[in-house]
Amino acid sequence: MKLIRDIRRISFLDSHTEGEPTRLVLAGGPDLGAGPIAARLERFRREQDEFRSMVVNEPRGSDVIVGALLCEPVDASCAAGVIYFNNVGYLGMCGHGTIGLVGSLAYLGRISAGVHRIETPVGVVSATLHPGGKVTVGNVPAYRFLRGVSVEVPGHGRVTGDVAWGGNWFFLVEDHGKELSLRYAEELTEFAWSIRQVLAAAGVTGADGAEVDHVELFSHWDSGDADSTNFVLCPGKTYDRSPCGTGTSAKLACLYADGKLAPGEVWRQRGILGGVFEGSFRVQGDAILPSITGSAYVTAEGSLLVDPEDPFRVGIGK
Repeated sequence: MKLIRDIRRISFLDSHTEGEPTRLVLAGGPDLGAGPIAARLERFRREQDEFRSMVVNEPRGSDVIVGALLCEPVDASCAAGVIYFNNVGYLGMCGHGTIGLVGSLAYLGRISAGVHRIETPVGVVSATLHPGGKVTVGNVPAYRFLRGVSVEVPGHGRVTGDVAWGGNWFFLVEDHGKELSLRYAEELTEFAWSIRQVLAAAGVTGADGAEVDHVELFSHWDSGDADSTNFVLCPGKTYDRSPCGTGTSAKLACLYADGKLAPGEVWRQRGILGGVFEGSFRVQGDAILPSITGSAYVTAEGSLLVDPEDPFRVGIGK
């Protein structure tokens, strides 16, 4: 292999939150200028999308990795700003990613136990780093947008669910007749993907025509010490290994709307791998303010290397 001097280096720190990985970009990222995080995300999407693929897609990453670009916050009271992205695009907010971000900042010695504000494209969230290492994320307002939406899914019949916002848009289904077990992950992926395609074809959207790009299946069967087990399909056709922070937030909003969970009550949400998030909320107008608690673990640190002569230098995108 020919040695060259102009290899690009991207400094990163990897973690996982209940099995779901987050890759935090510390240095070597694109210059997105100043201004609100939401505006920088649009600049990222429009002008620097190759960097997204470079970091999380093969051959340096995999479909399941969620990237987190560390940014200088506009609000001086915030400990950090962040833009989340995955194998096919960008996320407004990421619950497991924020838990991973806080755990990573603690590992780096940049924050200590206490409450910290994090600036995201959909607003400022709070994150409490507990002395034992757990993290509680105070998410953006969550609410149910549509109740009891029914669609015909080829090969599966009529499926009914709710559309809710928890930092991303979700279609939440309980009556699906599937066993939510890791051994059926491939079957569940295809089922949830079929639902998403039907939702798009039927014109089922979130507020202002936003795409409903997450599908969440629930079951109360064999949930152990949790209140339910979920299976969450993310936009890039990969399932969330964790119980999904924004998905749990959307679930809390639906439970509140149905009068099944009161402010301050704890809902324990188990993910497909068995990890558990604890969720609770307080009410804000017609929405709720969810809090999600979980744990993250640092798994790797180093530099991604980008050779300008590598035919796959910008990743194998989708």
